[in-house]
Amino acid sequence: MSAEPIIRVAGISKVYGSGAAEVRAVDDVSFEIPEGDFVSVMGPSGSGKSTAMNIIGCLDVPTAGRYEFWGVDVAGLDHEELALLRRHYIGFVFQGFNLLPRMTAAENVQLPLIYKNVPNSNRRSMALEALESVGLSHRADHDPSELSGGQKQRVAIARALVTEPTLLLADEPTGNLDTTTSSEILDLLQRLNRERTLTIVMVSHEPEFASRAERILYFVDGRITRDGTPREVLA
Repeated sequence: MSAEPIIRVAGISKVYGSGAAEVRAVDDVSFEIPEGDFVSVMGPSGSGKSTAMNIIGCLDVPTAGRYEFWGVDVAGLDHEELALLRRHYIGFVFQGFNLLPRMTAAENVQLPLIYKNVPNSNRRSMALEALESVGLSHRADHDPSELSGGQKQRVAIARALVTEPTLLLADEPTGNLDTTTSSEILDLLQRLNRERTLTIVMVSHEPEFASRAERILYFVDGRITRDGTPREVLA
């Protein structure tokens, strides 16, 4: 592992509106995440956890403070450079799967490779390898309508993994799944974190699932009120 944190956030804030209408979605937050960590982000609705995740994923910019990715100040990157950072280093998994219904599982997984200009001749083999890593290669040629919720989320995870990202951001990845399937998806994320030294940051409102991570950042009113192991934070 690198001695340099993959994520370093120093005093970031995100403010919407002004005057009496001002809302501080994130308020002077600082933390670091080393390579290979598995971190859960928790907090009540409106606590700032999703805004913080959007900033980490370079989908939004802070109003104040500094965000470094591998020691690079993200604020100094232009629009094209931010897109390249997301494309090459960050994988995204969402609650709603976001699979294209008229494409097979393998075709959905191949989509990020098109944006990376990977030759067409290589895309299917890379997609099948990614599907194999989530135990779903046997469903490669099935449409999303032919897959269960858990299988759809595995396809979404394979799609995030196919570009071999350094960081995986998972926003409520079990939100649309039953308890048993959710547990299976968390098992998969833990295995990927362990075997690939993949850094994972996951938003979850369920203590049972958030406790699968090694560390929890707990947000309240835009600030981190607790930061520690699941036992320390959820006690």
